[in-house]
Amino acid sequence: MKIYTRKGDQGQTSLIGGTRVPKYHLRIEAYGTVDELNSYLGLLRDEQIDQKLIHEIVNIQDRLFTMGSILAADPEKSKMQLPPLSQEDIDRLERGIDEMNEELPEMRNFVLPGGHPLVGHCHVARCICRRTERLVLQLNEENPVDPLVLPFLNRLSDYLFVLSRKLTKDFKVEEIPWKPKM
Repeated sequence: MKIYTRKGDQGQTSLIGGTRVPKYHLRIEAYGTVDELNSYLGLLRDEQIDQKLIHEIVNIQDRLFTMGSILAADPEKSKMQLPPLSQEDIDRLERGIDEMNEELPEMRNFVLPGGHPLVGHCHVARCICRRTERLVLQLNEENPVDPLVLPFLNRLSDYLFVLSRKLTKDFKVEEIPWKPKM
């Protein structure tokens, strides 16, 4: 398979199904940001964290590739059989959130991102996930997307926040509460 085709040199790309769109098209922005999030999760996965968390991140990355392919398909022209997202994917994120949350102190304030590079990476990934969610919401207004994409992204940003708190605890760094200066 050739990596370059030269078909995109004029600023257009093809969706699954053959439709040509500008590379700045909202659909391209949406699945491109899913790809950015997936790549950022690869940075997290490559760090010194628990093997169970690495396994979960690999699973999430797989689901993000699935989501990217769903978003890359022209909903009217694509005939390609794509892997689906399922409610179980969302349920798995919720179970992960609940398991991590069980060992964490109750949250009484917003917390300032940081304290350890991995905690900071979790927060950056969470922000990318939220941006992805906003783009998919906007795309959904123009062209309905798979109804499981938005709940998955919403839950994933929650997962990444709770993961940041878990890593704060695991690395024994201070979780700094945000206290508004009035």
